[in-house]
Amino acid sequence: MTTIEFFLKQLNDESITTRKMLARIPNDAYDYKPHPKSMPLRNLATHIAELPTWIPMAINTDELDFAAMEYTPTVINNTEDLMALFEKSLAEGLEPLVPENEAVLDKAWTLRNGNQVYSRDAKWEVMRMAMSQIIHHRAQLGVYLRLLDVPIPGSYGPSADETFEPIEILETA
Repeated sequence: MTTIEFFLKQLNDESITTRKMLARIPNDAYDYKPHPKSMPLRNLATHIAELPTWIPMAINTDELDFAAMEYTPTVINNTEDLMALFEKSLAEGLEPLVPENEAVLDKAWTLRNGNQVYSRDAKWEVMRMAMSQIIHHRAQLGVYLRLLDVPIPGSYGPSADETFEPIEILETA
């Protein structure tokens, strides 16, 4: 399996759980914050929905300089718009995961704010970090949803809110 094939599988697999989590957000909860130091649910959900776009950014650029960019996050006020943003970001994230981009994955990519360099990693490492960020922030979203008493979908198996009948495993000789 190539690195591109690995990330293609990862993004497709993780998008299933991400989609289920984002779809559970109640439309009246977008201003919710579980703690004064927490970001509002709107910001967290939007960030999760936009994270797949870090994959083409890592592949198609050599750096992100916060000092040289203007970022205006998409303002989301309902789950229908959030899901549309996620699907758009996912399509953008999947697009560069093609065999010919395997050749650029070991090239350096830098995250900076002007002269202050936060990190310099291979492009594939930035893609791995983006995938980890999706999973990390999705878990944060799960805490928000739990505190809002919204049933949590399973990620890598059932959640406490889901019931599954055990499957019978037949022994083979």
